[in-house]
Amino acid sequence: MKKVNWGSSKEKVPAIAVGCMRINSVEFAQAVRLIQSALEHDVNFFDHADIYGRGTCEEIFSRALKETGEKRENIFIQSKCGIVPGVMYDFSKEHIIRSVEGSLKRLGTDYLDALLLHRPDTLMEPEEVAEAFDELERSGKVRYFGVSNQNPMQMELMKKYVKQPLMANQMQLSAAHTPMIQEQFETNTMNAGAVSRTGGVLDYCRLHGITIQAWSPFQYGMFEGVFLGSDRYPELNQKINEIAARYGVSDTTIAVAWILRHPADMQVLSGTMTPARFEEICKASEITLTRQEWYEIYRAAGNRLP
Repeated sequence: MKKVNWGSSKEKVPAIAVGCMRINSVEFAQAVRLIQSALEHDVNFFDHADIYGRGTCEEIFSRALKETGEKRENIFIQSKCGIVPGVMYDFSKEHIIRSVEGSLKRLGTDYLDALLLHRPDTLMEPEEVAEAFDELERSGKVRYFGVSNQNPMQMELMKKYVKQPLMANQMQLSAAHTPMIQEQFETNTMNAGAVSRTGGVLDYCRLHGITIQAWSPFQYGMFEGVFLGSDRYPELNQKINEIAARYGVSDTTIAVAWILRHPADMQVLSGTMTPARFEEICKASEITLTRQEWYEIYRAAGNRLP
């Protein structure tokens, strides 16, 4: 398994991470098999959030991990907090600390390897975030910190008060969802793609040693559907299938390889609960698409090069 830098630290993490948002949707035995399959492929990074399954996903993962017999110190556990479903976002010190305590209890562990703030809270008081991070770090309950779906100015505001480096930023990215790449190509044009929807987050994260964790690598829109096999993206699927045949792998593998080909050293969050498909995703770390193949997929998705 390919390794990527974990933020600005000296630690290396697998280029594929297991997203556990749907682990409560499968039988317990399948959850155990998925974790075992991940570990067999040298993937020891598991992503959670306090709201996934209203906490049940963390509980199921804890039980399933025990079944594998794997030691806690060999596992990288990341969780997120800050969303109160259907109500608000909450980055208050009280909420952050309470959320971490809940995750630790459900996960059956004394510490999180990483805590990310889950989407921006416009009422955030960064001084409170700094106090929460300091307390969690000092108590040994969280090793690293990061954010999710934040633009550069939001991160800059947080960094003015938070002393811990932001190690990761989760951003949606797939061959059919490319705003943070598209805005680079179309700079200084009147094209719709020239509108910056991310504030230049891709370059910002590269400049500041922040690992981009690509979520929904097979989706288009905001959970509108999967582009692989979709009639909505005939040219994209034709191109991906053509390249997949060339390498002797599946379309799933090529879709992930397209993300990993970017020099930003991104980490892809896999949400599949099927061990066989997870294996196809892992194969992407063994493939390096050519520059031309990468651009062919980008253009086949309907993107233009000025």
